[in-house]
Amino acid sequence: MNSNQAKKEMVKQQYSELAMNSDLLKSGCCCGTNPTTPSKKVFTIMSEDYSQLKGYEADADLGVGCGLPTEYAGIKEGDTVIDLGSGAGNDCFIARAEAGESGRVIGIDFSTQMIEKARKNAVKRGYTNVEFMEGDIEEMPVPDNTADVVVSNCVLNLLPEKDKIFKEIYRVLKKGSHFCISDVVLNGIFPKEFTDNASMYAGCIASAIQKEDYLKEIEKANFTTIKVERTKTVVIPDDVLQEHLDEATIAKYKAGNVGIYSITVTGVK
Repeated sequence: MNSNQAKKEMVKQQYSELAMNSDLLKSGCCCGTNPTTPSKKVFTIMSEDYSQLKGYEADADLGVGCGLPTEYAGIKEGDTVIDLGSGAGNDCFIARAEAGESGRVIGIDFSTQMIEKARKNAVKRGYTNVEFMEGDIEEMPVPDNTADVVVSNCVLNLLPEKDKIFKEIYRVLKKGSHFCISDVVLNGIFPKEFTDNASMYAGCIASAIQKEDYLKEIEKANFTTIKVERTKTVVIPDDVLQEHLDEATIAKYKAGNVGIYSITVTGVK
């Protein structure tokens, strides 16, 4: 197994554990906490409040997002929407409220436990036009030109090869259709000890790349009309840093003055 495969397997394991332990972590966040040993304190450093959005389902919200991509996605009645890294189904159910009964929503996730949880949530509500597929979002199990809209919430930064995923998004979108993604990006370089930390990687922080590089990957995939719809600064609380890093690494991180941001970005095929 190469290093990229190892990183993906590590993330898969952590998020599978999150699904299995979600009752203990209703207010958890994508902030590097270990699902098997949840912190006594809860740090919602990236998660957004979905509760006022139409279609919101509390038991499908594991609090691991970093934005509200459906708010900027422009989903219309009858659209086919694909959600990448769909988790327990929260963004899918909100997308369904926008796409209506005539629309179709497809959630894709590589965690068997997450897929099972999402399917149970859909069945419980009688949704017949929301489906969940287990698969690698870098090789989506859907045909070319399937989607009117692709959304994703704090997932793509976890992939070691960002170039592959944007080309795959381009493939599954219909011509003239678009994506809307919320994700974590950086301005500045983390110390190596930080990026090598498994919890910080799985927590969507150490896995992120420079904002400029992120947007370049979108351009290289041939998208047009690329627009950053929203930017939010992310601050990692000292308690979280101290839980996962030693003092020397924390000092290096703070001295580097790294900017961490949640961005919501759109692009058109």
